[in-house]
Amino acid sequence: MARKNLIGISDSPAAPLDAERPAVERPIAGLAPGKRTNALVGGITRSLTNITQKVERAEELERQLAQGHAIVELDPDLIDASFVVDRLGVTPEVQAALVEQIRDHGQQVPILVRPHPEAENRYQVAYGHRRLAALREIGGKVKAVIRALSDEQLVISQGQENNARTDLSFIERSLFAARLEDRGFSRETIMSAIGVDKAALSKMITVVRRLPVEIIEAIGAAPSFGRRRWMELADRLENSGRRAKALSHIRQSVFTEMDSDRRFEKLFALLAETRTRARSEAWLAPDRTRPVRIRDTDTETTLAFSKKAAPGFAEFVRQRLDALYLEYQQETGD
Repeated sequence: MARKNLIGISDSPAAPLDAERPAVERPIAGLAPGKRTNALVGGITRSLTNITQKVERAEELERQLAQGHAIVELDPDLIDASFVVDRLGVTPEVQAALVEQIRDHGQQVPILVRPHPEAENRYQVAYGHRRLAALREIGGKVKAVIRALSDEQLVISQGQENNARTDLSFIERSLFAARLEDRGFSRETIMSAIGVDKAALSKMITVVRRLPVEIIEAIGAAPSFGRRRWMELADRLENSGRRAKALSHIRQSVFTEMDSDRRFEKLFALLAETRTRARSEAWLAPDRTRPVRIRDTDTETTLAFSKKAAPGFAEFVRQRLDALYLEYQQETGD
């Protein structure tokens, strides 16, 4: 079945949009207070304009999806979540703001659901999970558009709505993509859902594959950090000792009580590789010569043989490594 292009710009006046993300004032890196140049102000204005346009496109997408379909009121208890999770949690403050907005002004934009493919007289959300949660807290019915969607159509609608709002962080979108791939969706479908090309999608999924999912979920959305920083975190977790240290740290209450960006920063700093100074000493042989220098670090021990002090000793040891290793195993029980 051919799909319509769901994202467009309409001449009709924009309907009010649920305030799912309150505005956050962020400092501008590298800018001293009171020293904003005209060029910088212009750049900020353009950025704000881009964000506004994305929100408007999200509104338009939802209006077009609702167009020609009746908006009905459903009991929230009859609606289940999408079969693929796309968020790593929402802060209580952000959700409370949405609840207050809907309580004061009502639900302005319907959610999109489909008849549940496995449960009669139930529904499954394509998008609008936070609005649904808010209505459950407030009480009463939820406004919804019901459409017969295939699994592919559902995840594309779910992903496109989030993309239009710039609502998910890099790691949330990457984890969503990896979960879709794990469920057998094609790369083409995933690219349509999250709005990226083949190369970008490959990089996003690679990040997720290199990280323990438990660590991703413990950190959360970390909206301030993109692909480069997550790849650096993955590099630091290559070492099995640091990975075990990270898994232990994320289970501590002091870690879970931080906000998501702070959790990323603390874990990143915790895993910084500490380079201890190498310890080096000369081995004193029974004949009082020093034919071997031993160098120790946290990860390896190196023997350097002096060809001047004991010519051929290195080869003598090399030929006996098998016997030495077997003796070591017998001694240690390994």
